[in-house]
Amino acid sequence: MTGIQFITDEAGRRTAAVIDLKKHRALWEDIEDVLMSRSRRHEKRIPLAKVKADLIKGGKLRG
Repeated sequence: MTGIQFITDEAGRRTAAVIDLKKHRALWEDIEDVLMSRSRRHEKRIPLAKVKADLIKGGKLRG
């Protein structure tokens, strides 16, 4: 795949990647999404019904 270079250690194992963001912006955005999701997996959840009710109350969603 063009636009991606891998950095390897002494044993030839890939340890890092350099991504050309002009060519692969969508790929980087997907990676960011996964990292953000993983960082928030232990946060307290809010039920969907409460989110909808709050949006309706705030005038950002019609009920």
